[in-house]
Amino acid sequence: MSVVSDVDFSGKARQSELELREDLSAAFRLAVRFGWHESVGNHFSAAVSEDGSKFLMNPKWRHFSEVSASDLVLLDAHDVTVMEGPNAPDPSAWCIHGTVHRMNPNARVLFHCHPPNATALATLQDPSMKPIDLNTARFFGKVAIDLGFGGMADEAEEGRRIAETLADKPVLIMGNHGISISAMTVPEAFESLYFFERAAETLLKAYATGQPLAVMSENLAAKTAAEWEPYVGMGYAHFDYWKRELDRSEPDYRD
Repeated sequence: MSVVSDVDFSGKARQSELELREDLSAAFRLAVRFGWHESVGNHFSAAVSEDGSKFLMNPKWRHFSEVSASDLVLLDAHDVTVMEGPNAPDPSAWCIHGTVHRMNPNARVLFHCHPPNATALATLQDPSMKPIDLNTARFFGKVAIDLGFGGMADEAEEGRRIAETLADKPVLIMGNHGISISAMTVPEAFESLYFFERAAETLLKAYATGQPLAVMSENLAAKTAAEWEPYVGMGYAHFDYWKRELDRSEPDYRD
């Protein structure tokens, strides 16, 4: 397989396309373990070209539990004929991922899914992530919110709006829909999704008590969010653990 550009996008070790395929495949398998997937829909992608426009994504309607490294489809965000081919991706997947990878080269990895707690949060009139503990404060100032839901995300205008709203934020709450996570690497995207889903669960449980929330001040929330930054390595260690677990129980994810 071809090798990713020599540019070190993440500050971490450079990855070959094969390594990137294996990481992305692992993320699909782990999404099933954590209950983040939904039927045979939802989609994860990772860029392989320097400009971000060539990217890997899961094939149409393949259950996450069956996705292996070699199954991932290599697509070009600038190819206007993609949806005409025999192996065309899911229309919603192409709308979201094709547009984001075309418009935002810094969104190297993009996870779009409907995990229960984040999706429930997205259904609220105010779906913002309130900083009420360490995990919720982790995302202070890092969440974009799109309240322009227009149905199934399969139209060009919907894709542009999603890409523009996401911009440089690592998290996009898609009102009445779900969530998208943007990152430079698969382990970082996995860790953001892991913690956002936990944060959403905490916030929803706090709402359910009916008691007033102890929302942090902006200064304290910003301080707490900044204190998470040196812990980026924790996400790599966490993802490495789960890959070792997959090597024991589902080694075919690397095939």
